[in-house]
Amino acid sequence: MAYFFENKLSDVSQRLVDVAMGRKYAELVIQKARLVNVHTAEILPNIDVAVASGRIALVGDASHTIGPDTTVIDAGGMILVPGFLDGHIHVESSMVNVSGFAQAVLPYGTTAIFMDPHEIANVLGLEGIRLMHEEGKDLPLRVFTTVPACVPAAPGLEDAGAVIGPAEVREALTWDGVVGLGEMMNFPGVLANDHAVHAIIKETLDAGKVVTGHYAMPTHGPGLQAYIAAGITSCHESVHKDDVLEKVRSGMYVMLREGSAWHDVKETMRAITEHNIDSSSCILCSDDTHPDTLLQRGHLNHVVLRAIQEGVNPIRAIQMVTINTARYFKIDHELGSIAPGKYADMLLLSDLARVKVEQVFIAGVPVAKEGKLLLKVPARSYPEFVRHSVRLAKPLVEADFLVKAPACKGNVIIRVMQIEEAHVGTKELLLSVPATNGIVAADPVRDLAKVAVFERHSGCGGGALGFVSGFGFTAGAVASTVAHDSHNLLIVGTNDADMAMAGNILAEHGGGMVAVSAGEVLALVKLPVAGLMSDRPVEEVAAAVSSLAKAWKILGCTLVSPFMTMALLSLPVIPDLRLTNRGLVDVAAFSFVSLFPETN
Repeated sequence: MAYFFENKLSDVSQRLVDVAMGRKYAELVIQKARLVNVHTAEILPNIDVAVASGRIALVGDASHTIGPDTTVIDAGGMILVPGFLDGHIHVESSMVNVSGFAQAVLPYGTTAIFMDPHEIANVLGLEGIRLMHEEGKDLPLRVFTTVPACVPAAPGLEDAGAVIGPAEVREALTWDGVVGLGEMMNFPGVLANDHAVHAIIKETLDAGKVVTGHYAMPTHGPGLQAYIAAGITSCHESVHKDDVLEKVRSGMYVMLREGSAWHDVKETMRAITEHNIDSSSCILCSDDTHPDTLLQRGHLNHVVLRAIQEGVNPIRAIQMVTINTARYFKIDHELGSIAPGKYADMLLLSDLARVKVEQVFIAGVPVAKEGKLLLKVPARSYPEFVRHSVRLAKPLVEADFLVKAPACKGNVIIRVMQIEEAHVGTKELLLSVPATNGIVAADPVRDLAKVAVFERHSGCGGGALGFVSGFGFTAGAVASTVAHDSHNLLIVGTNDADMAMAGNILAEHGGGMVAVSAGEVLALVKLPVAGLMSDRPVEEVAAAVSSLAKAWKILGCTLVSPFMTMALLSLPVIPDLRLTNRGLVDVAAFSFVSLFPETN
């Protein structure tokens, strides 16, 4: 099933000419469609498309290309659009491997992704990237890869399972289907002219490929301009319309994100609807999508729908998930539009405004119809070593979670991570809390939970402790080895015994997510592939995640998408305050701060 650029245009161009001229017959002809022409932003009625050797031979009247063996599909006036392209996605966040992800998204019209396997890179390094990249080659979904740029994401502030440097980037950029550098999250390193950071950017620029970005700071001032001047040409971290405007005006491509945990389209689309800017530099992406979201809402079809619901012209929205994406990654000669010579990756929609996908074609082959796959996606077996990635120095005990105050009695001031639902950022909250016998405990009454992060890659690392507010936990503890970006063992809880139990359970099962209360396991999601993914079907994983969601509610959490919000608590590249295995991080200053501000 080698759909990945199987037929080079140079090898089949003469056949395409013959079909277009009527000297040979097409393998597939779609008739009487209303074509969304993303080049001209028009809907053209009564259009035929003739396909040969997986590519488009003709767009127009294709009656002369039909022979006795030609498959003819009468579109009956349905809308024909190019296949949807996700410009920025971490497959690992779907909790299934690339094969499972393909099965989930193909029926919804996603025909290609540009994945950044940053998560597995932080656990298994270059070999992890290679495993996912190679898996993508044998799928009907077109899988392109960007090389993770920041492994670890914040050197000196956390400990990952691997390091990706210029040599690794140079090697991976030579692989077929690698199209650029993944999100450059170390914006302080870019602005400070860190040699290692710029060496990685240089490797990419010298290879003639794009450098994708991650600029999560305010866009006013010289910082953004310096960041772009370094050669970084896109960013998916815009959360306000002014961010979008400033980046587009500065020549950047802006990837507008709608995922499971963050819903940025409502605000970012205002840059288009209120200012009527040229949207050709705007790309829709999902970034991170959980399995339940994939099954309940779909994938890019939902992101396009959200853009339309916010007032964007439907044709513009289609452009933002097709031709704009292809142009950015320099593959618009192959994908992104329905035009002669391009791969025949197409969708038939019964309703443009509702983005209702009826049929999906990859290289002219029907792969999904009415929400169901028409072919079997090959399973991929990962080597055994990926299932043993959770290595703790020792089993966890309650004493590992004691937070010792600088004073033995009275109240002390602590720094607390304040989360906000559906947003990636946190706020620093200063709280006065009691120190009983020199120990600061969680306080469910005040919505104050304890957080712990333990290094889980080497088997000899330590950990750090902190506090978080906003989850609403009234009992128990939750733990996860999905903890961006180094994916150490992250535990949040109301008492030390449950926190220790939760961490030990994940170590026993090779990673995943768990909820416990009063010494009882309420729900467990097993993710043995690098502690990040399952090789089970997405429906099975989604069912386990659903059970976990119910367990979180039993523990008092009412957030819509709490797992992703929790997983970001340890990500020290998104403001304001984060906790890594090395300590509490002030992201704006890119430095450690004390849990007790009065001791700084």
